[in-house]
Amino acid sequence: MRTTKVLSITLPEAMLKEAKRRAKKENRTMSELVREALRRYEALQSLRELQAYGEERARAAGILTEEDVDRVIHQYRAEKRAAAEAKKQMQQRKAS
Repeated sequence: MRTTKVLSITLPEAMLKEAKRRAKKENRTMSELVREALRRYEALQSLRELQAYGEERARAAGILTEEDVDRVIHQYRAEKRAAAEAKKQMQQRKAS
């Protein structure tokens, strides 16, 4: 049983010629070439959606510039260091 479906598309003559040239150069079928193009398109769209989500979340958090990113990173790292130091001090007191 076939796991693929046949799809008929139209392309401008120049695009079809280039696609055939590319497929021949890469020893691929036209179907493989189109599948790869669709996979890349889907990956690009997913990346764009993820970037848009990240930008939205950054704006909501007040992160608008590269300097804001640096500030937030430094602040987070300082908080982590302070928490680690407090934990270390607590363990030392318990050991005493």
